[in-house]
Amino acid sequence: MRKILWPLTMALLLAVGLAGCSASKKHSRDPFAGKGSSYYNGRNLPKGGGKYHVGKPYQVAGRWYSPKEQPNYDKKGIASWYGEAFHRRKTANGEWFDMNDLTAAHPTLPIPSYAKVTNLENGREIVVRINDRGPFVGTRLIDLSKQSSQALGFKHKGKAGVRVQWIGYAPLNDRGEHLAMMNQGLANGASLKQLARAAGQKADAKVQVASLKSDKVEAPPMQQALYDAELAPVQTRSGGYIVQVANFINLDNAQATADAMAPYGPIRLIEADSENGTLYRVQVGPMMDKAGATNALYAVRDNGFPDAKLARLVIRQVASN
Repeated sequence: MRKILWPLTMALLLAVGLAGCSASKKHSRDPFAGKGSSYYNGRNLPKGGGKYHVGKPYQVAGRWYSPKEQPNYDKKGIASWYGEAFHRRKTANGEWFDMNDLTAAHPTLPIPSYAKVTNLENGREIVVRINDRGPFVGTRLIDLSKQSSQALGFKHKGKAGVRVQWIGYAPLNDRGEHLAMMNQGLANGASLKQLARAAGQKADAKVQVASLKSDKVEAPPMQQALYDAELAPVQTRSGGYIVQVANFINLDNAQATADAMAPYGPIRLIEADSENGTLYRVQVGPMMDKAGATNALYAVRDNGFPDAKLARLVIRQVASN
C-alpha cells in the first residue's frame, strides 16, 4: 500500500494533481496498508513476485472500499497517474512499483490481475497489470503508472476519461514477457475473451489464439500516398525485435527522426527500394528482449508516431548511430 505524509500529498496535488494513490494508514483496514514505505535500494528492480490478494473492506479518508472478484467489471471514469514519488516502493500485493512498467492501481479489483484500459479521448488502449490499491481522490476510477499514462497519451494532461475492463488474473512471477505478450495480442486485434483465455498461460507457452502470436509486419502509412507499399514479413537472423517508426522519401527528414528516436534504443536508418523510388526507413532496434522492445514501441507512439509497429525484419542497413 503506498503511503506518504499528507502535507507532501497536498503539495503534489497542488503541483500536478498526481498523488491519487496516497492514503493515511490510520484510516485503512486493508491487510497490506502501510507496507508501501519499503524502498528497493538494489540496482535492478525486480519484476513480479508478491502474492494474490483481494482483501477485506477498508476505509480511506472516510470512504469505504470493498475489494472483490468482479469478472464482468466494465466501467468508465477518470484515470490519473503516479510516478517518481512511489517509484521503487512496495505495492499493495508486495511487488515493487516500477513507474516505467505498464501497471496500475485500482481500489477493489483483485491483484495482480490484468485489465484493458481505453483512453476515451483518443482511442488508445493497453493492457495493464493491476498490482496496487488506489486512487483515493474523489471518484477517480484508476491510477496508472507513468509509462501507462504515456502509452495512453495523457501524461502531460494528468487525467483522462477511460474505460476499464477486467481481463483476468495475472501470473505472479511475470518478468515482463507475459504482459508484453498480452499487449502484442491487443495490438493484433485480440478480443477481450481471447485475452482472458491467455491471461493464465505462461509467457513462453504456445498461445492458442492466432492473433496473440504474430510476426506479420503491418506497414505504417507512408509519408505520401504515392509510396503506399507494404513491407514484406521476414525474420532477423538474431531473432531480435525492431520498432518500425516511419518511412520517408527525404533523407534529411529521416535522419532528423532517427536522432529524435535515439533515447529509445539502437537506431537503424535503412535505405529500401520500391517501385516508385527510394525510401528511408527509421527503426529502433534490434532488441533481443521483447518486453523492452514493446516499451520502446509505446514511447515511439507517444512521441509523434502513433502508427509505429513492432516487427522482425531483415533489410539492408545503410547507416546507424
